[in-house]
Amino acid sequence: MKLFVGLGNPGAEYAFHRHNVGFMALDAIAASHDFPAWRKRFSSAVSEGRLGREQVLLLKPQTYMNDSGRAVGEAVRFYKLDLGDVIAFHDEIDLAPGKVRVKAGGGVAGHNGLKSLTSHIGNDYVRVRIGVGHPGHRDQVVGYVLHDFAKADYDWLEPLLGAIAEAAPYLADGAFDKFQTQVAHRAQAAAPEKKAARAKPARKEKKAPAAEDEKNAEKPAHEGALAGMLRRWLGS
Repeated sequence: MKLFVGLGNPGAEYAFHRHNVGFMALDAIAASHDFPAWRKRFSSAVSEGRLGREQVLLLKPQTYMNDSGRAVGEAVRFYKLDLGDVIAFHDEIDLAPGKVRVKAGGGVAGHNGLKSLTSHIGNDYVRVRIGVGHPGHRDQVVGYVLHDFAKADYDWLEPLLGAIAEAAPYLADGAFDKFQTQVAHRAQAAAPEKKAARAKPARKEKKAPAAEDEKNAEKPAHEGALAGMLRRWLGS
């Protein structure tokens, strides 16, 4: 069995944060491969199914980022897993937005979720590093990752999550290079289609009344394409 761990924080207020892209990746995998409904186990939300030849348990710790290792440790001990079978998906500020890299072991680079995993289970698990970009100064990092993705990010984020989901069987099979290559290729191929669709001229419609304009302006940014996609994945 392989254990896919998404790192993030539970709760609707965190759902669209950059720090929660690990949760988003697992939601995409679960939806794309018809995994059953999430259930509570190991202080987490879990769903079990198959990716290619491998049985995989998807796990989203509900213990908050800083204590993710406690939940993951419960599952690792129960299934007596080798750390090479534990694959953690997390946000990576030292990678450009939309880039994905896989590595086994290594440092935690100040990531509190990785720190917690390492303290509870050891350091030799596999990381799927999902690039979200850097705010430019280290003093801005916390506010940056604990903030919703910008609307402009949707052009790369949606196809990237779809590509991660499609290529997930390679990851489960241990073909990390193949997974990286497929993610890069599929995300790049999907992105221009979305841009082209958005470039189409819109039909002219009657201007909404001022009250309606004000109502629309008050809608939060995440009530767009990304939010709709995630709602479909989450079944809500």
